[in-house]
Parts: sequence; C-alpha cells; structure tokens
Amino acid sequence: MSTFATESKLNRFRSCSSKTGLIYFGFSGGTSGGIPGVLFFFYPDFSIHHYNPRIDMNKNEKKRKELSYYHLYLQKHLQENRFEQAGDASFIETRADLAATAYEQARREGYPIEGAQELAMQTLLKGLHHSRYAILREVITNEFSYEIPETQQEALSKKLLPLVDSVFSIYDLSDDHFAQSLDYDLLYSELTGAVVLYLAEYGV
Repeated sequence: MSTFATESKLNRFRSCSSKTGLIYFGFSGGTSGGIPGVLFFFYPDFSIHHYNPRIDMNKNEKKRKELSYYHLYLQKHLQENRFEQAGDASFIETRADLAATAYEQARREGYPIEGAQELAMQTLLKGLHHSRYAILREVITNEFSYEIPETQQEALSKKLLPLVDSVFSIYDLSDDHFAQSLDYDLLYSELTGAVVLYLAEYGV
C-alpha cells in the first residue's frame, strides 16, 4: 500500500472519528505477509460519571434484610396457626413489603426503633391475629385437658377443625380485637359444646 493511500485513509478516519467521538492510536510501517502497515486501536470517548453505589447498595441491602425478616416471621405465623394464606407466596411477599415500608416510613418520621417496629408488626399481622385452628386448640387445651391427653390434642384439633367450620362462619376473625369482644366468648362457648358432643359420640 502506498504512503499516499495510507495517509488518505488515515485522514478520512480522523475526520470520521472526530464526528463519532472515537479516539484512536496508530503507527505506520511496512507491510509483510498481509499485515497492514497502519494499525488502529480505538474506543468510544465515554464521559466519566463519578458514581458511588455504596449508598444505594446499603439501602437496598437493608430493605432486603427487613423483607427477609418480615417474610419469615409471617410465614411461620401463618403455618403454625394454620391460616389458609400459609401457602400463598404472593400474599406473604406483599404483606412483608408493606411491613418493611411501614418501618422505614416511621423511622423517617422520627419514630424510635421500637415504635417503628410496632407499627411494622401491626401492618404485617393485620387481620391475622386469630385463626380457627388456634382458637379451637385453645378450647381443647383449656377445657378438655383431663379428657384428652396432651399428646393427642393437636391431632384432635386437626380432625375437628373441618367439622366446626359452620360455627366459625358467622364470626369475623379478621377483627384484630376479636379476643376482647363478646363474640369471642360466644364462639368459645359454641366450640366447647361442639367438642363435648363429639367426645360423647366418638370419644377421643
């Protein structure tokens, strides 16, 4: 390749690179075995933005830990008390996210850690304080400890639960203050009567 041709291509490249923002380095020399006499190395002329991701990473990590805590707490609560939402992953994730958001909002508003945590737990467990299984198990444990051995109480609670479904149907267990209401006392009495009838008919 002639020196004139090389210079001509180099000038065209310079003209192009000045428009596209490319930076290049080059050197010329003879050709040998098909190796070009001029080699160019170029890369985009990126503008450098100073970005420190530490703040965002710390914030995201904190939110992730909060979500993990509330998620695990709620999942365990639902499973132990046999709520129907125990198998609903979407419900658990949504409620955990709301709790974490409530905590962060409370802290921004100046609440101490304990106060913010209390608000978060209220959000997390709203409407989930009283399960059918937990109330029935409480009745059996408190009222039939002599008739039903402790080792059999859980199994009997599971067996009786679908049989007393109609008893629960007229009560609103989603009320967070249900345990302090007159309805709770009425439900407790009805369940006690249902267990008495079952034991009289079928025994333990």
